[in-house]
Amino acid sequence: MRQLLSTLLYLLLVSTLYAQNSSLLWKFQTGAGIYSSPAVNGNRIYFGSSDMHLYAVDKTSGKQVWKFETKGAVNSSPAIHQNSVIFSSADSYIYSVDKNTGKLLWKFKTKGEQRYDLWDYYLSSPTVSDNVIYIGSGDSIVYALGTDSGKPLWSYKTHGAVHAAPVVRDNTVFIGSYDGNLYALDSKSGKLIWKFKTVGDANFPKGEIQRAVLVHDNTVFFGSRDYNIYALDAKTGTGKWNMKERGSWVIATPLLYNNDIYFGTSDTHRFYCMSAESGKIKWTLPLNMRVYGTASLIDNQVVFGCFNGKIYSVDAATGKSKVIFQTEESKKRYHTLYGSDDEFRKDFELYGNNYVDAEKQILSLGSILSDPLVENQVVYFGDTNGFFYALKVNTEALRQ
Repeated sequence: MRQLLSTLLYLLLVSTLYAQNSSLLWKFQTGAGIYSSPAVNGNRIYFGSSDMHLYAVDKTSGKQVWKFETKGAVNSSPAIHQNSVIFSSADSYIYSVDKNTGKLLWKFKTKGEQRYDLWDYYLSSPTVSDNVIYIGSGDSIVYALGTDSGKPLWSYKTHGAVHAAPVVRDNTVFIGSYDGNLYALDSKSGKLIWKFKTVGDANFPKGEIQRAVLVHDNTVFFGSRDYNIYALDAKTGTGKWNMKERGSWVIATPLLYNNDIYFGTSDTHRFYCMSAESGKIKWTLPLNMRVYGTASLIDNQVVFGCFNGKIYSVDAATGKSKVIFQTEESKKRYHTLYGSDDEFRKDFELYGNNYVDAEKQILSLGSILSDPLVENQVVYFGDTNGFFYALKVNTEALRQ
């Protein structure tokens, strides 16, 4: 009874503290985990779910407008182009649907999707530029498709699954592959301009690239499974600097703000602020679980989600942090994985013989792998229990 009362008091205290910094506007439930990051258009927000649907939800009320069914997990983030929503599914198709009705406009079949391993949580998300869709696939191919018909314009074959999203700048498509190469392709022809091979590590020699790059001025920033974050010359692909985060993948696409980059790590459980120009570390924030999602900005606050089911807000200049949200499932189950010191319990092993079950336990907290989208002080994001949230943030409270 004493332990139960202690737990209830803790939950009440946590709820009170979080309420000062944020308030939940609405919560929408899908049938499986959400890894897709949302896209907003007008009064609707669009996102995919592992329950094999793409959803359109009214962003004010949180009510479903429509949903579109595929035959595979929709772990691709949608792109809005004119009257269409474009996304990919684990069923090997790339879809374009009417953004108002959810009716199919066209679909394009790739040569097949695949999941690389247990931690391959995302599908490639489309980027639209000059009426061309650029997207990767588990078939190792980068595609350029026409927006009106889905007709292929060109394709480029890599040697590994391409689940990173492409970034298009100055007629160049930048995209990474699980073969460990970052490719710069001509956006008109698909011809190779240059490619950069990650260094690799004894444990992960391929140096797989899982998520999108960040391009700023003449520099391309990205992380790899070889424990490095890289800065390359965008024109030539030559290195500017790199940092090895020993013992941890760098999955998240960095966020740029005031000439600094911000990103979380995998197994070292840290969040970084670094100089974009030099790679100098300005501050680090210790966490107790991974960050795969890209951070967003609210005023001068960097907001990101974590595998522990929490949303953090961090002062961009100082690294001072606050937890502004925790999923209900994380609150209920947190003590089964973490002790009073906020570290893993001694009877929990993340990468032991039962690592698959351990990963399921972590995801049951409502891990936040979806990139938070910020609009008018509201943060939209999904979790691995299939819930999608609209969270109003009190920016005044965050500054205190």
